[in-house]
Amino acid sequence: MSTITQTQALDVPSAIVQRRSIKTFKKDAIAPELLKQLVELTIAAPSSFNTQSWRIILVQDEAKKADLAAAAWNQKQIIEAPVTFVFAADPNAGEADLTPIFETASATGAWNEGTINYFKNAIPQFQAGLGDKRREYAVKDAIIAATHLVLAAESLGLSTCFMNGWVEDKVKEVIGAGDDSDLAIAVLVPVGYAAEPRLNPGRLPLSSNVFVDTINNPYIE
Repeated sequence: MSTITQTQALDVPSAIVQRRSIKTFKKDAIAPELLKQLVELTIAAPSSFNTQSWRIILVQDEAKKADLAAAAWNQKQIIEAPVTFVFAADPNAGEADLTPIFETASATGAWNEGTINYFKNAIPQFQAGLGDKRREYAVKDAIIAATHLVLAAESLGLSTCFMNGWVEDKVKEVIGAGDDSDLAIAVLVPVGYAAEPRLNPGRLPLSSNVFVDTINNPYIE
């Protein structure tokens, strides 16, 4: 299986404008160093209180890909793409040991001691206050990271497809989380090299869904 790499990355505006949802992929593998770069750019995403509540599973094994496709109504892009990123979300991430984050923030000078102490107290208080919203907030963090993935992939010569058609319990079984009732599946994103071009189908006029101050005051170009 061949491996394709791209050395000249697109700038962010070009990646945003150029990106399309690709449904047919080549079988070409992604070079390990390119995949690592993609992962690093994905987890550079922001998250609530920097708890990084996403749990990202890279599904690459052919049998696992087949099982994952079956859990996603047999959508073939999972079979074709060399890797599918499964973005899960842990609503209990704020209860984990966040010492590595505090140590890194201290070492880089990103947070001083006062800020670190604030976060040590604020994170559990915030998590407790969320109540039933914990899952929602974790899913939001995972979706933000997935957006980083698709734009980073586009900039590096790869293509992607956001997938929202799958059965959560079946996806959790595939990734070995069938017994974790708290874990949520946010989105699936196959990544690879496009086997077909897709053109921009267009967008509605800005005045139809962009507003100023209130939802009944359309943004006028």
